[in-house]
Amino acid sequence: MSKAHTVLVIGGGAAGNAVTVFLRRAGLTVDLVEAKDDWNATAGSGITLQGNALRVLRELGVWDRVKASGFGFGSVGITAPDGTVLHVARDLRTGGDDLPATVGMQRPQLHRILMDAVRAGGARVRLGTTAEILGQDADGVSIRFSDGSEGRYDLVIAADGLGSSTRAAIGVADKPEPTGMAIWRVAAPRPTGVVRTDLAYGGPAYIAGYCPTSDTTLYAYVVEANRDRASIPPETYAEEMRRLASAYGGFWPEITAHITDPAKVNYTWFDRLLVESSWHRGRVVLIGDAAHCCPPTLAQGAALSLEDAWVLAQLLTSGEAWDDALFRAYYERRMARVRPVVEASVQIGQWQLDGVRDADVPGLMGRTMTMLRELP
Repeated sequence: MSKAHTVLVIGGGAAGNAVTVFLRRAGLTVDLVEAKDDWNATAGSGITLQGNALRVLRELGVWDRVKASGFGFGSVGITAPDGTVLHVARDLRTGGDDLPATVGMQRPQLHRILMDAVRAGGARVRLGTTAEILGQDADGVSIRFSDGSEGRYDLVIAADGLGSSTRAAIGVADKPEPTGMAIWRVAAPRPTGVVRTDLAYGGPAYIAGYCPTSDTTLYAYVVEANRDRASIPPETYAEEMRRLASAYGGFWPEITAHITDPAKVNYTWFDRLLVESSWHRGRVVLIGDAAHCCPPTLAQGAALSLEDAWVLAQLLTSGEAWDDALFRAYYERRMARVRPVVEASVQIGQWQLDGVRDADVPGLMGRTMTMLRELP
C-alpha cells in the first residue's frame, strides 16, 4: 500500500460507520467524528433493506444480528386504497440466492448494530464533534475540530449526509433538490397478518405503505405533496398522519389506531441529489448521501450508501496509491450504479405527481432491481 494510512471519517451514519469498520479491519488508523451527541442512535422509525444492502452487511460481519433483529420476506403486495390485494409480486434477491430478498427492521436497531461494530473495530469515536478543513496538500488534510483541537490525516471521508458541510467546503456546488413529495412515517405494532410490504397507490395520498420490522413491529408511511414545514405545527403530526391514513382499508385501521404521539411521527420531504463531477477534491472524498440521494420509492438510499463504503474500502486497501486515479475509479464505478437508481426513484415519484395512469412502474422497478443483482 502507499504511505497513506490515517483516515478521518466525518459522519456516523450508515456510510460512515460501514467504511470505518472496513478500514479498521484492514489495519488503518481511523477517527470518526459525529455531530450528534447520541450518535443519532434513536432517529427514525423503520428501514427497508433489500438484498444488495444485506450483502454489504454480511461483509461487515453483522448479518446474523440484522437477521435476528429484523423481519425477512420475499414479496411485495399492491393493494387498492380499500385494502383489496390486487397483485403480489416476488421480490428479486438482489444480494444473491443465499440472502432474503428484503429485511425490514427498526432503524435505531440497525444503527446500534453498526455502532457496536465500529466500537469493536477499535476506531476512535468523538461524538458531539464537527470538523473544519483548514487546508490540504498532496499528502493529506489538516483539520480543526469544534473542540479546538487539530489533526492531520492522509484522507478525509465525508459521510456527513445530505446537507454535507464538507461537500460545500471543498467546492462541490451540487445541492439537494426537493422532488415535490413528502413522507409521513411512524413505527407501530405489527398486525398479525402483515408479513410483507404492501403498497396502495391513490386515495388521499400518492402512496400508502407499511413494512414489518420485527415479529411485533412495523413502520408505516404515507406520501403526499410536500408542504411548507412551517405550516404544520409539530404537535399536529399524529393528527395529520391519521387524517391521511384513515382513508385506507385492510390493515390500516389497526395501524392508524396507534398513530397517537406526534413526537413519534416523522415528516420529511423527498430530495434528489447526484454530484455529477468527481466525488473527491484532493484527499477529501464523498460517500453516501453527501454524494447522492434518491427518494425512497425504491428503498435504495441506505443500500447505495453501504455499497459506497464497501467499494471505497476495497480500493483504499488494494495496495494502489491514494491518488486521483484511484478516486476517479471509485467515482466511475459507483456512478454507473447510482445514476440509474436515482433516476428511476425520481421517475417513479414524478409519475405519481403527474397522475400518469399508464406508467410502467413495475417494469422500471424490475429493470432497476435486476441491475442491482450484480456486484457494486
